[in-house]
Amino acid sequence: MREVTRRLRGVPTSDGAGVRMTRVIGTPQLDSFDPFLLLDEFRSDDPNDYIAGFPDHPHRGFETVTYMLAGRMKHGDNQGNTGLLGPGSVQWMTAGRGIVHSEFPQQVEGLMWGFQLWVNLPARDKMTVPRYQDIQGDRIPETMLADGVRARVIAGQLGGVTGAVTGVATEPVYYDLHIERGRSYSVPLPDEHNAFIYVYTGSAVAGAGSTPLQRGELALLSHGEAVQVAAGAEDCRLILVAGRPLNEPIARYGPFVMNTSEEIYKAFEDYRAGRL
Repeated sequence: MREVTRRLRGVPTSDGAGVRMTRVIGTPQLDSFDPFLLLDEFRSDDPNDYIAGFPDHPHRGFETVTYMLAGRMKHGDNQGNTGLLGPGSVQWMTAGRGIVHSEFPQQVEGLMWGFQLWVNLPARDKMTVPRYQDIQGDRIPETMLADGVRARVIAGQLGGVTGAVTGVATEPVYYDLHIERGRSYSVPLPDEHNAFIYVYTGSAVAGAGSTPLQRGELALLSHGEAVQVAAGAEDCRLILVAGRPLNEPIARYGPFVMNTSEEIYKAFEDYRAGRL
C-alpha cells in the first residue's frame, strides 16, 4: 500500500495576462514530479482575477491538461482549432512540435474554478504532431466505487470503466474522487507510476494513520499497488493523479520543455520564425 511521503501547499502566483492562481507543482519547493511539470489551481468568483485570460502563447515538448470544475473557457490556436470548456470538461492538449494558442473566459462574472496540469513527453514524442482531446463533462465516465465513494475517470481504468482520455505516452491516471464523511476506498494504481493527491474540498486521509490532508494540500505518495483514501471530518473531493516517470533530462524555459539547452534555443528560433 502507498503512503504519504511528503505534503505541501502551493504558492500564489499569476500567469497569462494576470490570471491569479495557486501553483502547487512548479515551485521552488517542488520543481517537478516526473512526469508532472506543473499543477495550478485557479479558483475565484472575482472576474478581476481571471477576465484577462491567456492571450496567444507558444508551447513545445509537453502536454497541458485543463480540468474545469466551474466556469467556461474558450480556446483557439494558430492552426484554426477552437473549443469551449464548460463545467466538468477536460482538454488534454499534446503540444508536441509546437503550437501557439490562447484561452479566454466566456463569462464576466461568477466562479471560475479548475486545474491545469503539465505532463512531460518522452524525447521520442517531443516533436510529434500536436493534437487535442476535448471532452465535455457528460462524456467523462463516472462510477460508484463503494457506498459513499464516487469517481469521475478522466484517464486510466477504475471501477470497471475506462477514462475518456486515451493514447498518452506516460499512461496517466487522473481520477476525481468524491468521498462522503466516514467512507473510504482502496484505489488501485500502477506500481511503477509516480502519484499524488490534491484535496480541493473538505479533508482526506491517505495511507495508514496519517494526519488529514486539508483543502489545498498536495500529498506525494510512495510506490505500491494501491492507496487507501478516506474522508476526514467532512465530505471531501480530491484529484488522484499518477503517471509513468520518464527518467530523462529536462531542459525547461518558459513555455518550452525539451531534453537539451540546444533544443530550447531551437524552439525559440522556430517560434520567432513562425514555424510553430
